[in-house]
Amino acid sequence: MQRLYDFLRRHPTWVDGFWALVLFGISVVGGTVQQEGAGTDEPWLVVPAMLLLCLVVALRRRVPERMFVLAGVVGVAQLVLDVATTVADFALLVIVYTVAAVGARWASRLALVGGLCAAPLAQLRWPEYDASTAGNIAVAVFQTVPFALAWVLGDSIRTRRAYFAQLEERAARLEKEREAQSKVAVAAERARIARELHDVVAHNVSVMVVQADGAAYVLDSAPDQAKAALETISSTGRQALAEMRRLLGVLRTGEHREGGEYVPQPDVEQIEDLVEQCRSAGLPVDFRVEGTPRPLPSGVELTAYRIVQEALTNTRKHGGPNAGASVRLVYFDDGLGLLVEDDGKGAPHELYEEGGVDGRGHGLIGMRERVGMVGGTLDAGPRPGGGFRISALLPLKPVH
Repeated sequence: MQRLYDFLRRHPTWVDGFWALVLFGISVVGGTVQQEGAGTDEPWLVVPAMLLLCLVVALRRRVPERMFVLAGVVGVAQLVLDVATTVADFALLVIVYTVAAVGARWASRLALVGGLCAAPLAQLRWPEYDASTAGNIAVAVFQTVPFALAWVLGDSIRTRRAYFAQLEERAARLEKEREAQSKVAVAAERARIARELHDVVAHNVSVMVVQADGAAYVLDSAPDQAKAALETISSTGRQALAEMRRLLGVLRTGEHREGGEYVPQPDVEQIEDLVEQCRSAGLPVDFRVEGTPRPLPSGVELTAYRIVQEALTNTRKHGGPNAGASVRLVYFDDGLGLLVEDDGKGAPHELYEEGGVDGRGHGLIGMRERVGMVGGTLDAGPRPGGGFRISALLPLKPVH
């Protein structure tokens, strides 16, 4: 049964053709040729009218505007040639409904006018001679009501279909927007993960590499210094593992666990520990804080820590063996200023250009992304007297 229903939905013209045959059969069997004074003396004209009206029913959904015009022509011909109405004239009601539901707007409006005029014109052409004028008017009004209802029903169907089409379009648009937002969110999350991994791995591994090189250099001549370097490597490796566990834990759960396995996000207070770690790794760092320290938004604190971490890592990687650095934190009324400078050779030119080259320069890219997320500004480049400078201004107000 369901297959038959689906087949009929896919072939509406077949359904309309079936009902057209039924209408033609009823018209013939019911004695559609009228001969009571209002009919024509040539009843053979009725048969072509019936066939054309049944054709209107059969093709109404395939070419509704053309069938409406054909129905209008047949109706006018009936009036002019005095061909009395038959059961087949029911097709006029059907085509009025059809063009109101699926036809062009001009056809729908014309169908409304034609439907309202059809019954009065027919009543004028073939009046009820045994009825009064008021009776003929009442009959005309009564016969006009079905045409008006057919048009109203068709127009309401059109409005409902348009509403559902709009809902489907809106749902499709929202689905596309959700997909686009999901892609943006995935890209943002990947960038965040890349920043975190870079900050954690690059800093700690660079410290371990420097200490390992130093330990290998003094292993025979100064065993105590080699032992201290190995201890630094061990502690730095443990710290890197803790950072990695924290990061992986956040990625798995989406939450920060305090007092458990995952440590809190780094903040401004831990910058001093970061500086001490760099000093112990052999990098002289001058650290100063200006202004009155106060609690900052967590995003600003993490951004400040990561900027200093990346800047000192770059100094160790690109500054040369005798480079020194200075870190300056300035608390303003409406923001936090950061200035990290070194007197080394400075980073290669391509690393602080937009995007870097050959997969390098991700640290500065990550800095810019972090600063942009909190609505701050970042300036990175070589110092006039040599070395490298990174300055940032982080606002304290949240970004909307």
